[in-house]
Amino acid sequence: MTYPWAPGTATGVGSWPGTDPAEALRVVLGEVGGLPFLPELPARGVGADLTGRTAGLLVDMPVHVEPSGWRFSDRPGRDTRRALDHLARDLDVLEELAGGHDGPFKVQVCGPWTLAATIELRSGARALKDPGAVRDLTASLAEGVARHVADVRRRLPHADLLLQVDEPALPGVLAGTIPSASGLSRLRAVEAPVAADALRTVVKAAGAFTVAHCCAANVPYAVLRDAGFDAISADLSLVPDRDDDAIGEAIDAGTALFLGAVPATGTAPPSLAAAAAPVRALWRRLGFPPAALGRQVVVTPACGLAGASPSYARKALERCAEAARMLHEAAD
Repeated sequence: MTYPWAPGTATGVGSWPGTDPAEALRVVLGEVGGLPFLPELPARGVGADLTGRTAGLLVDMPVHVEPSGWRFSDRPGRDTRRALDHLARDLDVLEELAGGHDGPFKVQVCGPWTLAATIELRSGARALKDPGAVRDLTASLAEGVARHVADVRRRLPHADLLLQVDEPALPGVLAGTIPSASGLSRLRAVEAPVAADALRTVVKAAGAFTVAHCCAANVPYAVLRDAGFDAISADLSLVPDRDDDAIGEAIDAGTALFLGAVPATGTAPPSLAAAAAPVRALWRRLGFPPAALGRQVVVTPACGLAGASPSYARKALERCAEAARMLHEAAD
C-alpha cells in the first residue's frame, strides 16, 4: 500500500481553541506541515460545532437550533446561514494561506450516524429513530460532501485531499445505547451491515482518501473497514488489548492508523518518550515489521484540541510531530 503522506508524519484531529481561523491555520501549517488540516473552531458558537458545521453542508435538509439541540427545518434560516458563513470564511482563509500547498491536506465532516443521533426530526424525536430519515440524511450528506470536496480541491488545486469522517456516536448506535429525545429509553441498535452501508455511501461520494475518526471506546474496526475507509483514527488510551485482533486485521489489509498518542488537554504534553511509547508498544505487540510503522501510522492528539489552551494545542501538535519522526527514524 502507498499512502498520501511521507513516513514519520503527524496531524491533528480537527477542532482547535479560539475563534481566529487564520491564526489557527498558521499554527497547523507550521507544526504539522506534512499533513495539515483545516482547523474547526467551535468556540465561535452556533454553526461551528461538530453537528452544526456539517449540517450546513446538507442538501435540501435545512436545520435550526432548539433548546434541545439541532432540528430539521422547513426552510433555511439564521442558524443554517451561520454554519455556512463560518465554513465560507474558513475556506477563504484556507485558499489565502495554503492555496499553493502541494502535499496531503485533511478536512473533516461529521458522519451520518452521529448526525442522526444528534439532529431531531420536526416531531422532536432523534432522526436515528426513523430509518427513512436516516436514509434521506445519508443521501443529503453524501451530496453535500461531494460538493464540499470539490470546493476544497478548487481552492487547493495542488493538494492531495483527505476527508475525515467523525463518528463519535457510532459505537453507541451499534450497541443501542443512544438515548431517546426524552432520555427515558434507548433507541434500537443499528445492525452492522446497515451502518456500514450508510458510511460507504459517504465514502464513495467523497472520491478521496478517507479517514474514519472515532474517539470513543469500542471502535468498530470491522464496520469501518467494510465501509471502505482507507484509515481509522482512534484515541490510543482507549484501545484495549481485546482490540488487537481487529487492529491487526486492519493493518494487515493495508488500512492506515491515526493513533491519538498525546492527551487533548493538560498543562504540558507528555515527554517525547512517553508519547511514542504506546504507539511502539502496540506495533510490537501485534508483531508487524518496525519499518512499516512510520509509513502506516500517523500520530495525532487523542482527540480534538478545542478544550485546550492555545499554547497547549500548539505544543501538542509539536509533540505529535516529534514522536512521529522519532518512531520512523528509530525503525530505519
